[in-house]
Amino acid sequence: MFSGIPIDMKKIPAVMRNRELLRAAIMAELDAVSLYEQMAAATDDKNLKIVFEDVAKEEKTHIGEFQTLLLRLDKDQESELAAGRKEVEELTGRRK
Repeated sequence: MFSGIPIDMKKIPAVMRNRELLRAAIMAELDAVSLYEQMAAATDDKNLKIVFEDVAKEEKTHIGEFQTLLLRLDKDQESELAAGRKEVEELTGRRK
C-alpha cells in the first residue's frame, strides 16, 4: 500500500515530472480498488459490503480522471493503449 510517492522525484527530469506523478496516482488508486474489493469480499456485513464496493467504484473514477490527464501529457501512452486494445481484439476476436 502506498503512503508516499514510490519514486525519487529528484531523479525525474522536470519535463517528465507531472507524467510520473500521474502514474504514481494511478498506481495508488489501483491499489485502493484492490483493497476495497478484497474487503467487500471478506465481510459478511451487508452495509460494509455496500460501502466498500461504492468506495472501490469511486476509486475507479479517480483512475479515469488521472488517466485522462496522463493521455493529454503523454501521446505515446495514448497510442500504446490503442495498440494494446487492438491486439486484444485481434487475439480474442472481440471488441469491448
